[in-house]
Amino acid sequence: MAIHTQLPIYKVAYDLLDVVTDLVKNMPRDFKQSIGGKISQECVEIVVLIFRANCARDKAPHLGELIERLQVAELLLRLSRDKRLISTKQYAQAVELTNSVGKQAGGWRRSALSPAS
Repeated sequence: MAIHTQLPIYKVAYDLLDVVTDLVKNMPRDFKQSIGGKISQECVEIVVLIFRANCARDKAPHLGELIERLQVAELLLRLSRDKRLISTKQYAQAVELTNSVGKQAGGWRRSALSPAS
């Protein structure tokens, strides 16, 4: 078992959390707590789920929840862009990271579900 902070998926998820933190910091006050706080909370939970999946014997449930939370974060990021709370460039940067985390989590999940593991 690798140290979770050395995993490529962890590094990208941490970068996502870093980007989201900066996005939320610049949101209007009215949305900073509601939408911004929820996006940040989902990103923190994604990082926690990577740790849990890395430690668990049965990784698939944690990875399934991670993918679900990633979709929620993407939805909230899209809403933020549509409401002009963040720029299209900021949205594109965040979604590039969510796509990377999603691909890695999906591959990890398929590997965990395969009969060979």
